[in-house]
Amino acid sequence: MTIEQLYGGANIEDFYIGKVTQVYRSCCIAQVENIELMTDRSKLSASATQNSINYYVVIDSTQGLFFGEVFENKASRKVVYGDSSLANEQTTDYHEISIDTIALMDPDKSKFNLSGFKTLGITDKVYVATDTIYQLFLESLEFGAENDEYLPSFASFINKSSAEVRLKPSTLFNRHLICIGATNSGKSTTALAILDKLITTKRKTLIIDPTGEYGKAFSDDEITKLTLGVDTTISPGKVTMQQWEKLFETTNGSEGAVLAEAITSLRYMRKIGENTYYSKIGEDIEEVQENLAKVGKDDTEFDLSLLPEQIQAESVCEPDRDNDFNFKYRYDTLKANANNSLIQKIQYQMTNTRFLSFFSDNPEMYNLLDVITEFVHLPQRSLYIDTSSLGAAEGIGGMVIDLVSNFVITQDNICPFVFFIDEVHRYAKSKYSDAEFHGGLTLLAREGRKKGIFLYLTTQTPKDVSPVLFGQIGTLLIHRLMLNDEIKAVETHLDDYAIKHVRKLNQGEVILSSVNLLHNMFIHVHKSDRKQDNETPQL
Repeated sequence: MTIEQLYGGANIEDFYIGKVTQVYRSCCIAQVENIELMTDRSKLSASATQNSINYYVVIDSTQGLFFGEVFENKASRKVVYGDSSLANEQTTDYHEISIDTIALMDPDKSKFNLSGFKTLGITDKVYVATDTIYQLFLESLEFGAENDEYLPSFASFINKSSAEVRLKPSTLFNRHLICIGATNSGKSTTALAILDKLITTKRKTLIIDPTGEYGKAFSDDEITKLTLGVDTTISPGKVTMQQWEKLFETTNGSEGAVLAEAITSLRYMRKIGENTYYSKIGEDIEEVQENLAKVGKDDTEFDLSLLPEQIQAESVCEPDRDNDFNFKYRYDTLKANANNSLIQKIQYQMTNTRFLSFFSDNPEMYNLLDVITEFVHLPQRSLYIDTSSLGAAEGIGGMVIDLVSNFVITQDNICPFVFFIDEVHRYAKSKYSDAEFHGGLTLLAREGRKKGIFLYLTTQTPKDVSPVLFGQIGTLLIHRLMLNDEIKAVETHLDDYAIKHVRKLNQGEVILSSVNLLHNMFIHVHKSDRKQDNETPQL
């Protein structure tokens, strides 16, 4: 493609800046000849900033058409102020720009590629890049599938208000996406703007919302809505022992063992048709062990409401052997004291009136796993799960996400979908221990792409996200961050210029970094017209 073809037949002299005078390995310097262009930009777009930096240029070279970004702009005092004292000092008259070359369009190609080891030369002509050329540059550098259709625009480029951001879904999601930002930085607005484009274009999405702020954003015709504990349940027998430990946040191995023993006892009581807990004090030890051994792999159901009493009933020990051969359980005060902490955590969870209604097998309510099974196999249908009725405790949120993650990864013939989880840092670690809740999510991050499951996460604190999970993320939307630890968590995805600007981003401004793009983008996200319950009240 020639320079004339690139500018669509427009008069290229209107965009001419000057010629290259110095060439380095990483950049070049051009002498500005068209001084008028620095002040009179009537022939250029409103987003043009030729008297500043961070704008883009095209260099016409024998190697092809180079695309670059201006990172330094300097002029002599005479050029800027017209100082008469320098009238005869022609050697000080200069106006130069420093250019970082990013990409190259070969003469026989119509797309930009990395310039590699090719460099431009002295006297090559430099022109201001239009918004259309920048859009062509962006489209050239996407690694998404060729037949992938673009999502509708959800943002515009900072300082290029007329250049809209149009990306392929594969660019954003095929290596998973995370949206990061401090409170009130526009993170939720960005999340909804992208979700809006996914739902509008009928791409499958599974949304887990811990606060309910997205509940009114989508209509019932667009998405199936479930509220855990209100219209949706899950049978206790479908929850694994590891997930129960996440839910009740056991702090050590002994609490986990007591919890497992208590659940086994309740399963035995359900097996024999008793609706009470298994009292072991005074019971024959051998007989109790034989009874518990009868609990098979199919005997999974139990009455969750009896769990605190059953844990208390597990506070027994074997007696001292005497001449009477007494082999019956007796009450153990030490075990009772040790189990008291676990009982209190379980009772605290059960204070939520929706908790027990969620963990039930009520036939009049939806079964969560059945709905998800139907969802993953139906094309063009999205699912919204509201977990706010179960409370804001991290344990139950982490358990639900782990349960859903481990369940969907076992399904076959899945219709590809985006798995959106808001405020994922809520489920990072137990507040009682160092245990992480990311087992299921990490599995999805590693293996989900093979089955067509793509994560879309949001968080305020990236340092709280599991390093293993964070290491699987390929695309980041970074809003304003203030703490050094948080900036350090994302600095490997940014260049020096972007790192310096993370603290300066205004509300809604985002740095988009992706392994599917060869250049970071500074964009401003357009607020969606959909309703979102996240407004900050006025003081």
